[in-house]
Amino acid sequence: MAASAASPAREAAPLPIFGLLAAMLSVQVGAVFAKSLFPIVGAQGTTMLRLVAGALMLAAVLRPWRVKPSRAVLPWLFAYGVTVSVMNLLFYAAIERVPLGICVALEFTGPLFVATLGSRRLLDLVWVALAVAGIMALSPFADVSRGLDPVGVLLALAAGGCWALYIIFAQKAGAALGAHTSAYGMAIAAVIALPFGLSAARPHLLDPHVLAVAAIVGLFSSALPFWLEMMVLTRIPAKVYGMLVCLEPALGALAGLLFLHESLTLLQCMGIAAVIAAAFGTAVTARQPMPSPAQGQVGRGEQPRQTTSGG
Repeated sequence: MAASAASPAREAAPLPIFGLLAAMLSVQVGAVFAKSLFPIVGAQGTTMLRLVAGALMLAAVLRPWRVKPSRAVLPWLFAYGVTVSVMNLLFYAAIERVPLGICVALEFTGPLFVATLGSRRLLDLVWVALAVAGIMALSPFADVSRGLDPVGVLLALAAGGCWALYIIFAQKAGAALGAHTSAYGMAIAAVIALPFGLSAARPHLLDPHVLAVAAIVGLFSSALPFWLEMMVLTRIPAKVYGMLVCLEPALGALAGLLFLHESLTLLQCMGIAAVIAAAFGTAVTARQPMPSPAQGQVGRGEQPRQTTSGG
């Protein structure tokens, strides 16, 4: 009886909820700082610097060399790292062209569709239809007066597709390596991103300003949210977690408005709201926890929350 009485209190504890919200906000702040580097080193150079900084920080925290991957898990681990790199390259290229909140909402559809994949319930089809309606509202052709860059929209959707693959690969690799998967995956992703971003970043590698901002991006996009989520994942119910991470696109839109002065039309706000509502509905009605977009921001969190969620 004592244990069951303690459970609701634990579920209602505000501190883990604030920790998770802080982790989500941290990722958006990291994206804001990353965007400030685009005029100097470009999206690809920024991606490379972010992944290198994140890899170094996660290596310092997790010390992955203490857990060596087996030969059987190496293909999954490599696929995980490749997906992390490509997802970040696509996402940063997208936010160079499209407002942050819209990019987050479009990318969010990846784990949302994974959550409903294979479902035969009519209710899940309703959430998918709502998400598709949101995507249509965010399409370049929905508002001709303030049309979005179609390349940016496609890049964000492609990043969402990589996010969906990330969930699968993170589950496979994470089953053997646990939290160390993030450190190994980030290191692999950083190496893969080097050829894409090094030429743009090379002239600025000794620039203290660029290095400081890159470290801030690595901190806010990888190390800090990882640490916060590690603290809260064992203290918050999976369904509450799934509902809260649905706020991610709204936080992205808020960060874009406050720090980047990216205003959205009413139709675009409705599109973001439709994606959030679809994700929220999926989280509330899911038989299993919805794959977490919170972890999709790479290095952010542990493993998929189906084994737990998505990376």
